[in-house]
Amino acid sequence: MKNKIGIADTTFARVDMAGLAIGIIKKNSDAEIIRYTVPGIKDLPVACKKLFEENKCDIIIALGMAGPKPIDKQCSHEASLGLQVVQLMTNKHIIEVFVHMDEAKNDNDLFKLTKNRTEKHALNALALLDGKEALQKFAGRGKRQGREDAGPVKLK
Repeated sequence: MKNKIGIADTTFARVDMAGLAIGIIKKNSDAEIIRYTVPGIKDLPVACKKLFEENKCDIIIALGMAGPKPIDKQCSHEASLGLQVVQLMTNKHIIEVFVHMDEAKNDNDLFKLTKNRTEKHALNALALLDGKEALQKFAGRGKRQGREDAGPVKLK
C-alpha cells in the first residue's frame, strides 16, 4: 500500500512551495500526494487535521510564508502552536516548513531559501515514513534547511 503524504500550503506565500515539495517527492517516491491549499498560515492547522482525518495521510508537510512585520511573526507562532496540537491529537508528524520574508535579502534570495528549505524538508518527510531510525545517521550533524549546513561542533 502506498504512503499518503499531505501537502498543506497557502495562497499568501510568494513562492509555490507545494510545487517544490511535490517535485521532490515525485522524484524520490511513489507516494500518493494530497494537496490542500488555504488562504493563510493560521489556516494550516485545520487543513492538516482534515488531511489526517478525512484523507488518511501518513505524514503532512505544512508550507507557509510569514510576512516581515511583528504581527506576521505572531501569526506564524500561533499557526506553529496549532500544528503542534494537531500532531499531538493525531500522533502523526507534520513537517512545518515556514519561511519568514525578512530572512531573505531580496526576491532571488527568498526563492533560493524557500526552495532549499522546502526540498530538504520534503526529503525529511520521506525519511520519516521509513521509520524513526531513518534520520539517526544525521543526528548532531548541524543539518540546516534553507541555508548551508552548519556542521557538527568538534572538540579541539
